[in-house]
Amino acid sequence: MQLFNEINLRNVRGDVFGGITAAVIALPMALAFGVASGAGAEAGLYGAILVGLFAALFGGSPCLMSEPTGPMTVVFTAVITKLIASDPANGMAMAFTVVILAGLFQILLGVLRLGKYVTLMPYTVVSGFMSGIGIILIILQLAPSLGEPVPAGGVIGVLQNLPELVAGIQPRETLLAAATLAILFLMPARLTRYIPAQLAALVVVTLASLLLLDLDEVRRIGAITAGLPEFRLPVFSIDQWQIIFVDAIVLGVLGCIDALLTSVVADSLTRQEHNSNKELVGQGIGNVMSGLFGGLPGAGATMGTVVAIQSGARSALAGLVRVAILIVVVLWAADLTAVIPLAVLAGIALKVGINIIDWGFLKRAHRISPKGSVVTYSVILLTVFVDLIVAVGIGLFVANVMTVMRLSELQAADVKAVTDPDSPDIELSPYEKDMLQEAGNKVLLLYMRGSIIFGASRAISRRNSEVEGLEALVVDMTDMKHLGVSSSLALEQAILDMVSAGKAVYVAGAGEQPRRRIENLGLLEHIPPKHFQDTRANALQLAVFGPAGTANEDMEDNNADAKTPDSEG
Repeated sequence: MQLFNEINLRNVRGDVFGGITAAVIALPMALAFGVASGAGAEAGLYGAILVGLFAALFGGSPCLMSEPTGPMTVVFTAVITKLIASDPANGMAMAFTVVILAGLFQILLGVLRLGKYVTLMPYTVVSGFMSGIGIILIILQLAPSLGEPVPAGGVIGVLQNLPELVAGIQPRETLLAAATLAILFLMPARLTRYIPAQLAALVVVTLASLLLLDLDEVRRIGAITAGLPEFRLPVFSIDQWQIIFVDAIVLGVLGCIDALLTSVVADSLTRQEHNSNKELVGQGIGNVMSGLFGGLPGAGATMGTVVAIQSGARSALAGLVRVAILIVVVLWAADLTAVIPLAVLAGIALKVGINIIDWGFLKRAHRISPKGSVVTYSVILLTVFVDLIVAVGIGLFVANVMTVMRLSELQAADVKAVTDPDSPDIELSPYEKDMLQEAGNKVLLLYMRGSIIFGASRAISRRNSEVEGLEALVVDMTDMKHLGVSSSLALEQAILDMVSAGKAVYVAGAGEQPRRRIENLGLLEHIPPKHFQDTRANALQLAVFGPAGTANEDMEDNNADAKTPDSEG
């Protein structure tokens, strides 16, 4: 694995223009997220610079633009609120420690090469979680959009105080927020190709507020400290270590999902392929550095990435150009941001919340899967009104239980048990039918196909217990590709039940993996080697006639007709 991301000089013009465009989008978003989080506008700028710089240098997706995102900001806001409530003096410092730990967790996932597993989550849970985050972001921006400070208590606090917020509305600030939203929603697409709607709204509405209103008539960002951020040592609290650790894992996993999903989008636009594990390492380094210098956590930003690629970006040089422009803003143009009204940033953040909601899936979730829609809406409610961790945990549990139930149903159909030669469950050759007819319901043929894993264990037990008074069991593994642990244990019990009753057990067509699993279970002590046969016909003949039946001179000829359409497939 090479150390640095892909940086080349073959597309300098495209990368420079893409980086400039991405910086233009990143500036208003970083300011909005910084203010929305409660850490301050400068924290958003520092996060955009530090996460963007190190993810561009060490990541595995050449065109990914990394910065504070809506989902990461919502989670980080909850972290700040929780830790400040528990420890007002050190809460903010501990929140940045959470960012550092989240980055270390991302690095660990990348080093362990677990990147490809991070996004293996049911879409119903991801959609519900992201939509819930979008709703939270919208609710938290209601107060600043009305010209009021955000009440304590997060979402619940805002909703409980909504009548008071409406009663105390500041018309000027609400008008600024509405104007911002109007530009974001109504700006023609042909114009957004030249100037991003977020920057247009920021500049136009801010200038309007300066021309039409006095400086102190609306709340503004205020002065941002010019210069580079100061190094902050991590702050730990023994009393809060569990909260810090769990929040770091949640933040880290969310950042991984956000970055890798955006990397997939970038791949589809550039026809390149990102390195998931390397990208997680780059994201982790970026978040560690951001936490150490008081910046917001970040991840791959879909909007900035798509716009940069459409503007010509093809390598990590674009990300470095974007960072350089933001550094210039922090060092020499910080005073220009002081007059930006908070209501404008609230409008920008509110629009981000609207965009995060998965409208496309929510409108048709009930038609696609009624059960899946229940999971999605439940995760949304839990995310908004209970807790992010609880929402994901319960959502994953319910979704996985539903998946297991469905797999069990599907795999049960791959386990057949017959004693009747005319049974429609298994297509038998004429010779095999003759064997079962001769057995007179005394031989049970247990047929399994495909990958027989945990979902089929109950079906194996049930099929084996359906018929009493058997003389022999034939286990047909001709079409089995894999025998899982749970199913192998169920099969072991079925075989041992027959053996303990003094009945014979025969195995047909066991492949390498099923045969090895049988050996590891110690079943060779109970099944003689001659009871393992290559074909189902051979095993049935042994079960019906016993060892003497192998001398039948027609056996080889009959075996030619023994393969069923199932075994051929």
